[in-house]
Amino acid sequence: MHAPLRIRRMLGAAFCAWWAAGAWAAGAAGAASDAHVMSGAVQAAQTASQPAAVSGAAPHAGSGASAPVRALSAQGIAAASAGASSARSASSASSTAAALPAASAASAASAASAASAASASPTAAPAQPASVPAPLVLPEHPDLTPKQAAEETRRALAMRQTFASSVKRRLRVPPADQRAYGQRLQTALDEKDLGALAGEFVILVDRAATVQALFIYFRAMPDEPWQMIGASPVATGRPGEFDHFLTPLGVFEHTPSNMDFRAEGTMNDNGIRGYGARDMRIYDLGWVDGERAWGKGGRSPMRFQMHATDPDRLEPLLGIRHSKGCVRIPASLNAFIDHYGIVDAEYQALVDSGRSMWVLHPGREVTPWAGRFIVVIDSQRKARPAWSPAPGSKARANMPKGGDTAD
Repeated sequence: MHAPLRIRRMLGAAFCAWWAAGAWAAGAAGAASDAHVMSGAVQAAQTASQPAAVSGAAPHAGSGASAPVRALSAQGIAAASAGASSARSASSASSTAAALPAASAASAASAASAASAASASPTAAPAQPASVPAPLVLPEHPDLTPKQAAEETRRALAMRQTFASSVKRRLRVPPADQRAYGQRLQTALDEKDLGALAGEFVILVDRAATVQALFIYFRAMPDEPWQMIGASPVATGRPGEFDHFLTPLGVFEHTPSNMDFRAEGTMNDNGIRGYGARDMRIYDLGWVDGERAWGKGGRSPMRFQMHATDPDRLEPLLGIRHSKGCVRIPASLNAFIDHYGIVDAEYQALVDSGRSMWVLHPGREVTPWAGRFIVVIDSQRKARPAWSPAPGSKARANMPKGGDTAD
């Protein structure tokens, strides 16, 4: 009689231990559900009470074999709680769950496939809904006299020389096209009631398949034409493959509400550094309503970012549509935008107020004309302009198997 009782007690204790282990793993998955994973690294159980948005130290990076994880931001804490239940159902007692990859609404990576950006699972947790973006507000800048405006323009346009000496991948855009893209930028701003924007740098991206280019523009006064600082090739969303989105159109605000983070520089299962070399900055523009570029199309939430890519395998392919929806940029352009704070107006405002953010390097030289807007258009050009050449066959030959599925 006593032996069966002991057996029942032992079985009961084992069951309790098994249940507790499962509950712990599910809890870790819930806490990690808002950690942003694009290239495979997973961060579990980030403490929600210490958002990286204002932390003086970098968030602890996961041990995955790819690029880094964005810690929970101040606005992401609620989203982490809301996504906990779906993350629990996707995890097992012996694994931690991966969060949604960038530019992806179709799948969340399972623990077994989280180490690869090219192997997102179609059977994972549902996508996080895109939040309603806050209305865009026209920034206020001091009124300038014509003489002051001319001086501001002269000083700001001196960044052309800095761009030319810092950015290796550059496009030589003819003056007529520079003016035409300045007009396209103005049209896009007008549509968002930002037509009077001036006094700060703006990034413009043309996602047209025949162009694939990024431009930096400036003007000192609202009644002046936009003038180009420099241009570089990019890669935007490549249609036709599962989990690929067209890069979204519109005006996007670069704000600490969607905290940036930095690349670890490690490789995924396909030998790709999805976010580029270590320490490259990922410019996070938050959840947006994206247009699916596979199957029957439609719209789904996607995480929209601008970031570097593998410098050896994928950067040579800039100039064609090749991402899963994000905007890939050259590493030297990434460093230029980062070092001079080209779109860091809102980040710098926090720094000036005494806040410390690990994502910002202490040695930056922030321009007085730091902006905050990244504008994406589609010029729908039918023919490729001579100033924006497509990558050659040699660049394609250097791409490893699975490279087409990287973010």
